[in-house]
Amino acid sequence: MSEDHYPPRMIAMLEAVWGEGFLSPGGEGEVARVLEGHDLTAKSVLDIGCGAGGIDVALATTHGAGYVTGIDVEDPVLTRARALVAAKGLTDRIGLVKVAPGPLPFPPGTFDVVFSKDSIVHIPDKHALMAEVARVLKPGGWFLASDWLIGTDVISPLMADYIAAEGLDFGMATPARYRDAMAAQGFTDIRITSRNAWYREEARAEVARMKGEVGVRAAAAVGQDFVNQNIAIWERMIPVLETGEHCPTHLAGRKP
Repeated sequence: MSEDHYPPRMIAMLEAVWGEGFLSPGGEGEVARVLEGHDLTAKSVLDIGCGAGGIDVALATTHGAGYVTGIDVEDPVLTRARALVAAKGLTDRIGLVKVAPGPLPFPPGTFDVVFSKDSIVHIPDKHALMAEVARVLKPGGWFLASDWLIGTDVISPLMADYIAAEGLDFGMATPARYRDAMAAQGFTDIRITSRNAWYREEARAEVARMKGEVGVRAAAAVGQDFVNQNIAIWERMIPVLETGEHCPTHLAGRKP
């Protein structure tokens, strides 16, 4: 069995930086920006890569989704997510399922919306991913996501150094590759919106917080060495954000 990329210590560290239940930048505010212009009221939503559950709580409460199905491949994040959902009294509106990498375990036309926030970076084959997204969406349904993209198909040494420091199985794609994968499935109203300028500034603020009060609080739970290790990763990330090679991006498309 492969080692979990997000063990409890990493979950605690990321929640210290990004908020309760969140394992990626921007917290609930960035979820709202991904969904901007879309009404989830009473709709069925699939969240690919639900992580620690904060996203699904936001989808059900702030955005009024009728039922949210969150899926992930690792037990530690699902354990944390289930505890959070139970604490919020939302077990009747949010279901959390462990899945294996590969085809989605749902019948065709199951969901009104397929959502994902900064987790499909771990899925290298974007064409296979979008084929599955299209399959499980109802006609007229939306794919709404945020992902970590790259500016070019050729990885620079600086980017390779950052990815190695992360130690994660990143399968990053260019905007062009995502657009092609979505278009190949017939998606319309495709929108690909760079969030690089926002995250360049946000990442610097995150480092400052980790070197300040957030880091002090996190160190009490995970140890100062682990906090320092994560600061070093962020400090490798900022240069590739500045070059534009690392490009967090919002993605949207409608299934006809």
